Amino acid sequence: MQDNANSELPTPKRIPWNKGKLTGAKPPLRQKHVWAIRTKLQIEQRTRDLALFNLAIDSKLRGCDVVALKVEDVAPNGYSVDRATVRQRKTGHPVRFELTEQTRQAVDDYIKSAGKKPGESLFTARRNQEHRMTTRQYARLLSDWIASIGLDPHLFGTHSLRRTKATLIYRRIGNLRAVQLLLGHTKIESTVRYLGIEVDDALSIAEQVDL
Repeated sequence: MQDNANSELPTPKRIPWNKGKLTGAKPPLRQKHVWAIRTKLQIEQRTRDLALFNLAIDSKLRGCDVVALKVEDVAPNGYSVDRATVRQRKTGHPVRFELTEQTRQAVDDYIKSAGKKPGESLFTARRNQEHRMTTRQYARLLSDWIASIGLDPHLFGTHSLRRTKATLIYRRIGNLRAVQLLLGHTKIESTVRYLGIEVDDALSIAEQVDL
């Protein structure tokens, strides 16, 4: 009888992981926000964070690919290269990206100060230099950066950094195919959804691209 009584007890209601959290596509940062965060990190001499932030913006990589970077991916000879190639974990396809002068300088300063060598993870946790940074740690850092300039960290995520430069490039040149290649998307429809552009606008631009 006792077993039957226990079996009739109501099952505890599971609380959704995203209860109380904002979900959906995270917006890109505006140019003024990028400069505000960059300036703050420079003033505070947060060498690792500045290199991470700049590289995330330039590379347009997913968070899982940013934290998985090895030293040799961007600095095979001890100094940052102008262009790098990384194989995406999600798709398995390689994607190329540029490193601007300020990003190269930030990465070189970080590699030198941290004593990083080829074969090592580029970004590691402060408390344990033998373990690479996790995506969760990366997300927490981003929240700190966002909050430090007066923005709501709940409105942005690591994908905001991935989308920032891609969105700016699209708005300036309107070349959807170029943005598709930079993001490493296999289908242009994915780029359309990712940038949140209207279908008619996308088709208009696509018609101007001769492949």
